Amino acid sequence: MKRSMIYVAGFVAVALIGAFAVALTTRAGYESAEYKVIETDGSIEIREYPDLMLAATDSKMDSQGRDGSFMRLFQYISGANEAEQKIAMTTPVFMEGDLGESEVSMGFVMPKEVAAQGAPNPKGEGVKLRERKGGRFAVIRFSGRLDAKLAKEQESKLRGWIESRGLDGEDSAEAAGYDPPFTPAALRRNEILIRLVSSED
Repeated sequence: MKRSMIYVAGFVAVALIGAFAVALTTRAGYESAEYKVIETDGSIEIREYPDLMLAATDSKMDSQGRDGSFMRLFQYISGANEAEQKIAMTTPVFMEGDLGESEVSMGFVMPKEVAAQGAPNPKGEGVKLRERKGGRFAVIRFSGRLDAKLAKEQESKLRGWIESRGLDGEDSAEAAGYDPPFTPAALRRNEILIRLVSSED
């Protein structure tokens, strides 16, 4: 009996290590949006982001892209654009809007080289190119299945931290996901970002 328990525990450990390795390998295989870390406090960071170019479409927060939004963006980077150009997938996938509500905007970050050369215009409707202005953000990192409930919980925690530091944040927030849908919830990297407002703004 004890030997069987050891085998089971060993199998579970190997499976978890394997899943963790797959998650890290998959995540590491993509270009990620650049940022500079200004301060770290546990799971919270203050970051400085440059301007980013996004391909964006309307989405629903709890759909995890299953409402067709992810596929619209994937088709765009797969060649459904005026240049019929294939564009590499990047991380993270940004979601902007009221994170506690259903309707948000899902955005793929354009690779640095593509953005510099000028991203091709989308074909048809549903996908638009837009700039995400750079700046300083407070960011909280967490795992789990990113839905409206979890996003609002983490946003509330982050706003509490911002207030405790005597900082000011914008009313809106962004969510960011770094992993494909098959990644186990416990191994996912999710983030909530709130743009900080300086006294000069």
